[in-house]
Order: sequence, then C-alpha cells, then structure tokens
Amino acid sequence: MSILVVGSVAIDSVKTPFGERKEALGGSATYFSMAASFFNKVNIVATVGEDFPKKYISLFKSRSVGVEGLHVARGKTFRWKGWYDYDLNTAHTVYTHLNVFKDFKPEVPRDLRKSKNVFLANIDPELQYNVLKQVDRPRLVACDSMNYWLEHKKKAFEKLLDKVDILLLNDSEARQFSGESNLVNAAKFIVSVGPRAVIIKKGEHGVIYFSKKSHFIAPAYLLETIYDPTGAGDTFAGGLMGYLSKCPKIDEASIRKGIIYGSILASFAVEDFSVNKLLEISLDDINARYRHFREITRF
Repeated sequence: MSILVVGSVAIDSVKTPFGERKEALGGSATYFSMAASFFNKVNIVATVGEDFPKKYISLFKSRSVGVEGLHVARGKTFRWKGWYDYDLNTAHTVYTHLNVFKDFKPEVPRDLRKSKNVFLANIDPELQYNVLKQVDRPRLVACDSMNYWLEHKKKAFEKLLDKVDILLLNDSEARQFSGESNLVNAAKFIVSVGPRAVIIKKGEHGVIYFSKKSHFIAPAYLLETIYDPTGAGDTFAGGLMGYLSKCPKIDEASIRKGIIYGSILASFAVEDFSVNKLLEISLDDINARYRHFREITRF
C-alpha cells in the first residue's frame, strides 16, 4: 500500500556552524518522501514554480516517488533561508518567500484517492481537512502542524483531529495547544480531544509516544557529527509512515518499532545538508543502525 504525502517542496539556503548550502532541495514533502521511499512507493501532492530544477524531478522519480500530484505553477518555487548556531534545536529564519506555495490548494489526482496511508505535512489545517475529504477511507492518517496554525487556525485544527490517527507535534507546540506545561499531561489532553495517538518530538532528546492504550519514550540516536537539522522531523515522519505502510497490522508494537525507524532515518538526515545523506545510504545501513539502536537502549 503506497503512501500519499501532501506538503511543501522547496528550495532552501541553510548555514550552520559546520557549513553552508545555497539553493538546496528542501520542503516537508521532500524530506518525508525520501525517507519513506526506503520502505514503499510515495506519491507527492505539492506545488513548485517554473524555476524548479528538472534534476530534482528526476531525483524523485529515481527514488520511487510519484510526481503526478506535483503541480508546476507560474511563478517561483517556495524558498526558505535560515541559520543555526550551536543550539541546533532552534532555526533562525532570514526570509520565507512562499511564492507559488501561497496559493497552494491541494488537489489529489483521481488515481491516488484510494491511498491507504496519508501524511499531512505542515500546511493550513483547512487544506489538510480538504485533502482528507478527497481520499477514500485511508487506513492510516498522520498529521504534522506548527505553532502558527495552533494560534491562528485553532478551530480548524481541532476539527481535523477527529480524522487523525497519529498527530506529530514538537514539545513547545504540544504545550501551546494543550495549555499544559508538563508533557505527560499535554499528551493526555491531546489524545482526549481526537487523535488515536500523539508523538511529541523533542529534537536531540528523542520522542514521547502517547495513546489511549499505552505510552512509550525513545531517545534520539547518538551521533558524533551533525551538520544540518533541517527537515529532521519530516524525515522522522517518513521513516515512521514508511515502516507502518508495510505492516499487515498497525498496533502498539508496530508503532513503537516505526518510531525507532523514524529516529534512525532522522539521524542519517542530519549528518549532511538537504537530503544528501539519505541519497547515500541503503536499507541495509538503516537496519544496521536499527540493530545498534536496540543494543544501546536495551537493559
């Protein structure tokens, strides 16, 4: 069962204490699809401008990422420029030029409307809700968001939650939405208002998973070298959804294992700029790091 992702495909310029890249491939749907494609075919619904390099279209196709839903609009592609200091948990934005993404109205191609696994990357919750109205009874829906939507589109976000199986938020977003300072209480509140489960991302400190049935914590994989944390959360989601898309049954055990695969994919992504590291590794590399992760967390 293939995966449908709706989000952004962008051009990023990023500077960290360890280097700099200009005009690199980025966007939530990009990072997600590159990670998920290790497990299954992925189809993107996004928009880019006429200036979007054709080499990136070819790259998507070479990674079993369908581009039928990647609309080329008149104008320029979404661009983001930012920098990080040694606190790599915080991105400092220089500029955000939405360009054609400003008018993005996701249209799911008819051939993709029976997709069973759907990831709603960080876009307006009204658009996310509209996407779900176009998809015919998906098996699994996961959703990401951000503080801007929680503040300015809270009612639309709350309306969406009844249709979401797994919600992904970072720790500050979970606190903002719930009004709780304690993350356990924040997670309890979130699962009480709609989604089957919530995953709270804590950057280098790992994740907290909380459902109505159980909860689970996972550390981040230990790394000696981090170059660029951009897209780590979307890469995590891609690893999680990619693994779950191959599971005959989605239960607590498979979700926990999917979380570890998501963490592993994110650990590779941050070792280079853009999606470069994800292009260098294989499923064997991912599984080797998975086995090592299991060894260093077992007691």
